Amino acid sequence: MRKTVLLLVALLLFGAVSAQTLTYARSGLPVTLDSADSTDGNSLTVSYQIVENLVFYELGSTELAPGLATEWSANEDSSVWTFKLREGVTFHDGTPFNAEAVKFNLDRWNDPSNPYHFADEGKTYTAWGWVFGGPVGEGVLASVEVVDEYTVQLNMTGPVGLVPSMLAASYFGLDSPTAIMEAGADYGTPGVGIVGTGPFKFVEWLEGERVVLERNDNYWNGTAGVEQLVFRGISDPTARLAELQSGGVDIAVDLGPDDVSVVESDPNLVRVPGPSLNVGYLAMHQGNGPLGDLRVRQAIAHAVDWQAIVDAFYGGLGIRATEFIPDAFGWARAGVPAYEYDPEMAKTLLAEAGYADGFDTEIWFMPVSRPYFPTPEPIAAAIATYLADVGINAELLTEDWGIYLDDYQTGKFPMYMLGWSPDYGDPDNYLYTFFGPSAVNDLGWDDPEVLGWLDDARKVTGLDERGALYKQVNTAVHEQVPSIPVAHNSVLYAATTKVQDWTPSPLGSTEQLYLIHLAE
Repeated sequence: MRKTVLLLVALLLFGAVSAQTLTYARSGLPVTLDSADSTDGNSLTVSYQIVENLVFYELGSTELAPGLATEWSANEDSSVWTFKLREGVTFHDGTPFNAEAVKFNLDRWNDPSNPYHFADEGKTYTAWGWVFGGPVGEGVLASVEVVDEYTVQLNMTGPVGLVPSMLAASYFGLDSPTAIMEAGADYGTPGVGIVGTGPFKFVEWLEGERVVLERNDNYWNGTAGVEQLVFRGISDPTARLAELQSGGVDIAVDLGPDDVSVVESDPNLVRVPGPSLNVGYLAMHQGNGPLGDLRVRQAIAHAVDWQAIVDAFYGGLGIRATEFIPDAFGWARAGVPAYEYDPEMAKTLLAEAGYADGFDTEIWFMPVSRPYFPTPEPIAAAIATYLADVGINAELLTEDWGIYLDDYQTGKFPMYMLGWSPDYGDPDNYLYTFFGPSAVNDLGWDDPEVLGWLDDARKVTGLDERGALYKQVNTAVHEQVPSIPVAHNSVLYAATTKVQDWTPSPLGSTEQLYLIHLAE
């Protein structure tokens, strides 16, 4: 306690800058630190330093590696998975890590009636639904059994070949059961924080300012290279870069594409390759008037010069997206053509749909820059200009990021900008997330055939079989236009020259920051 108090005093007096403090700037602070309740990278990158998954990733890779589970295996049809757990690990509050703790976490995520399930009443956690398809009776996890102190068994509702990859998603860090039971629904909030087994412990979340973590000196995988880790939320990319140049932060991520030359010309800064497996898209909710008509959605796809958008706003770092999964997963791509920029075709389609004079609508843009949309408002304004040329008058709107992440799932937004940095390296993480069961809420779109293909792809292991199913999904999405893929972006990350041993995760939020050291 004394150490924590002294740390906080130092932070207040000196702005959290010491030889052993690493300060990391993102576009915003967390919405919550309860990772299972998170839907954004600003939250997950922080919680990933505190809580840990059963399955890790190799450094700088999408290859799976042992985490809190040392090994795993499945029965013949992959309907039962067994995980052997790491022994001798404890949570930061002294609670033992064991099979009971794993079961506690999985049960609270999977069962809306669990007393420690803090998602909206009667609903599953959003991330759990994205990845596991919903709660007991709806999703793919039927039950969790404790085999012995360090062995846990997951019984699925049928064959599921991706369970280790799914559990590696950054949402599924394991929390101390003791801490959850003591905090109740306040778990993960600024005044409470979270308790995990990871390389850093939660110290303080000063709303609107910073989140402060301290090194876990008893970490099972070696102590971190810095004593403190501070996260700052700076919404404007230019301001993030200015703070990096002034020494106010050591690392700045998701910088603007126009900043490449500035970073490369500054002898005190180092450009670091950021993740590129993301995708930004414009979604259209079909419950909003004209957008329920396929011809209107097709018109919007053809009304905008998407290549010009990428050329203008991504500074040579982005490429136009034609599908929702990047080229790295070529075996699952359908090779559909890009939507051609053709405003006359757009006008014709609008007229056929009964909107020859156009209509009024809204485009909601994110209030924070993200890897897939480095400058959301200017991009939204450019899209609106193209739409106005064919008679669609779109008002630009935004709101607080945390509220935005809730509201897009309710049908409030006719059109909205969003994107994805994957949680695990598989096409399932894109396509099931976007077009699986959650699509009925997120897009007002429900296609049983697409759902069937996505479910079938989870049951087979061969890339040829899975790829064929994903190609059918990609083709259907291209034809029905529930959303329009805009860009895949190679994100600009930068650090001061004193930052050593930083290897960003290609997946975005699964950052292993404890390996970083600071040069004197």
